Amino acid sequence: MQQSHAYQDPSLALTTSILDAKARKNLSWQDLSDGTGLGLAYVTAALLGQHPLPEAAAKVIGEKLELDADAVARLQIIPLRGSLAGVPTDPTIYRFYEMIQIYGTTLKALVHEQFGDGIISAINFKLDMKKVEDPEGGSRAVITLDGKFLPLRPF
Repeated sequence: MQQSHAYQDPSLALTTSILDAKARKNLSWQDLSDGTGLGLAYVTAALLGQHPLPEAAAKVIGEKLELDADAVARLQIIPLRGSLAGVPTDPTIYRFYEMIQIYGTTLKALVHEQFGDGIISAINFKLDMKKVEDPEGGSRAVITLDGKFLPLRPF
């Protein structure tokens, strides 16, 4: 039977042990994702406490990180999602927050104009990030947010 958390503490403790094992074994997120049959962004988010993993994927991760059976079982529990209670202080995360502060109303206006009244799902969602060379020098991040549009339905 599928279980779910009612608060974040259990996920935080598991995430800490995962990060410790990942560092100790010098593994990348890609190393951990390989063999799960799932996307890199999904597995990374799951290991950071934002998604449950299917049993087979949890077992693959458990073997790579040498997690005990309890930890493998906890990887399959639906977490209480969300990681930041307020304005983020980490500079990388803050830049995403800043992007939404600047472009959020623009995205909302364009979604409503092109799709109608509704939202873009973060549940039926895909995320991809690629590093590309900038013709002006340096690197650029190309981030694709691919969510299903869910129309508002009056009731």
